[in-house]
Amino acid sequence: MNLQPQPGSAEEREAFAALQTRFQQEYSRVFADPRIPRTVVVVPSMSMPTEELLKISGVHHYEERMLCMLLLLHMPTTHVVFVTSQPIRPAIIDYYLHMLPGVPAAHAWSRLTLLDAADTSIVPLSQKILDRPRMLERIRSKIVSPETSHMTCFNATTLERTVSVQLGLPMYNADPELHDLGSKSGARTLFKDRGIPHPAGFEHLQDEDDVVEAVVELKGSQPELRRAVVKLNEGFSGEGNAVLRFDSEERMAKSEVHRRLRRSLQFEAEGETYEAFMSKIEDDGGIVEEFIAGKHKTSPSVQYRIDPHGTPIELSSHDQVLGGRAGQVYLGCKFPADEAYRAEIQEHGSNVAQSLAKQGVIGRFGVDFVSVRKRGDWRHYAIEINLRKGGTTLPNLMLEFLTKGAYDPGTGLYTNPDGHQRAYVASDNVENPSYRGLLPTDLMDIAVYNGIHFDPANQRGVFFHLLGALSEFGKLGMMAVAESPEEANALYDQAIAVLDRETN
Repeated sequence: MNLQPQPGSAEEREAFAALQTRFQQEYSRVFADPRIPRTVVVVPSMSMPTEELLKISGVHHYEERMLCMLLLLHMPTTHVVFVTSQPIRPAIIDYYLHMLPGVPAAHAWSRLTLLDAADTSIVPLSQKILDRPRMLERIRSKIVSPETSHMTCFNATTLERTVSVQLGLPMYNADPELHDLGSKSGARTLFKDRGIPHPAGFEHLQDEDDVVEAVVELKGSQPELRRAVVKLNEGFSGEGNAVLRFDSEERMAKSEVHRRLRRSLQFEAEGETYEAFMSKIEDDGGIVEEFIAGKHKTSPSVQYRIDPHGTPIELSSHDQVLGGRAGQVYLGCKFPADEAYRAEIQEHGSNVAQSLAKQGVIGRFGVDFVSVRKRGDWRHYAIEINLRKGGTTLPNLMLEFLTKGAYDPGTGLYTNPDGHQRAYVASDNVENPSYRGLLPTDLMDIAVYNGIHFDPANQRGVFFHLLGALSEFGKLGMMAVAESPEEANALYDQAIAVLDRETN
């Protein structure tokens, strides 16, 4: 009998710590040699509040965003076990494997195991795995060289920690005990401690009364303030934000703020209600901060990975594309970030990375900013820390896998092996009702016929993802790669025009 420690117990935490120590000890040797046999178990569970996930169109297909990890199969003795809630169409897997440079798709297929729980419910995938002991055993049986293998996920909670321990694999993600560092309140606390500019406001709010008091104090300290933002600690892609507007510079009593909140709080998420929103603050906490306004405003971000030895590695800087009612919902990104301020946000990002590394964080994370230009100078405000993989992870990994190039933190640019620059525009939110009914093979036909699909020979073109959501939701992800930001923008717009023309 395979006896496992109780989830959440001291024994489980000790077992997890031992696995992470092993990962640290083996990391340099294994990751330096692509021919060392290993297995990477990919568990793309979005273990986040159910109410927030339900706000996202086609969310049960978002596990597909981590299919970029299949390109690890370019290493000749690496095996990948990719686990999902529901089966993924073979055509979609083929699409990724044919992007592998220098590796026949059949060779990659022989080292790939696809497992699914046959369960489309909104329950996190990690919980589905734990509820199926035989599935856990099937995963274990596919692990080649356990001592050199590891598991990776979208975000790490106690659920993923339990999966990690029961599989006997370390996890290339932050320890769930450090989860609060990636919450809105935790991020504001870190920004304060490290002297990083951030919006005025208050964190660690626990109920409606806390929110009211925070708004009163914020407005009292800034009478000219016209908007404040109320954010859920565990909001996702801006969908957990709400905006409160003020129509005068007068101080406001608690009773007036309470009435205004109930009457006028404007939610970014469609269908959100005041009662439900405040209930989530009671469950997980929240923050209130000033809305950063400006005629010339952008939202850049920096992405890092901290390796198991605690070394921060800068991966990229982006300009985010935002939408929604108040422009706070993440829609996509553009790489590279604007040269006018790239170095400044990199400096702030490095400050955050050093702090997280000292506290024991490993894996990928991003730091988002709001930047405003006033009288020719840019002012940056750190907004949040995403202690997980995110919307910028897939395009960053795909560019690396597809082009075999390198990112230079000194210039903020990415060059392929021939020394030519590459830029991209990417989105998870290309959505149009007219796309409904398209199958992945239809999309590929359209892209190839119109000459927009990514061409490995010239390392230019459009790569598609999130293909499982296409037929039902008319939604997909897209990444346009070209020689310059201007050409990447033009190619992205061309691809949208092609899809619209072909489906109307």
